[in-house]
Amino acid sequence: MKQVEDAEILEKFSNEKTRSEAFNLLLSKYQQKIYWHIRRLVIDHDDTDDLVQDVFIKVWRNLEKFRSDSQLYTWIYRIATNESITFLNKKKQRNNTPLDEVSEELADSLVESAYFNGDKLQLKLQQALLTLPEKQRLVFNMKYFDDLKYEEISEILGTSVGALKASFHIAAKKIETFLLNDDISF
Repeated sequence: MKQVEDAEILEKFSNEKTRSEAFNLLLSKYQQKIYWHIRRLVIDHDDTDDLVQDVFIKVWRNLEKFRSDSQLYTWIYRIATNESITFLNKKKQRNNTPLDEVSEELADSLVESAYFNGDKLQLKLQQALLTLPEKQRLVFNMKYFDDLKYEEISEILGTSVGALKASFHIAAKKIETFLLNDDISF
């Protein structure tokens, strides 16, 4: 099926009669990408489903106000990223635990998850990612898994390209160290 251009989605959304159709096109184009972006941040499938729903509710409510200053997907990614960070911060506060303990909890839930079907190396990579500070993890996920350009990540996170490159490089080194120092048996 041919992907619909963002401009066409926005045009259809601006017309009351085609608004629902436009939103369905937007969902089919971005829902899976947003799901995996959020999933790599919050790990848990059920939490991810809830957050994806929250993100697209916000998109629905605010799409009329979208000014096209950025690309549509960077705007949606920004909403998804902010919702994920807010969720993780609330989880940290609710449990009154430091973020590194929340990361340990997420790593444990990843091992027990019926929705994780990766091999041992993929599991170790996810565990390595959870050892990273939040910003490095975000940058690594967006660059490595989502294959976004540094300029796009810069728009989403509001950070300079140079700082993002440094964060990605440091994250990659930390992941490499984790994987080399951890016993992975195949």
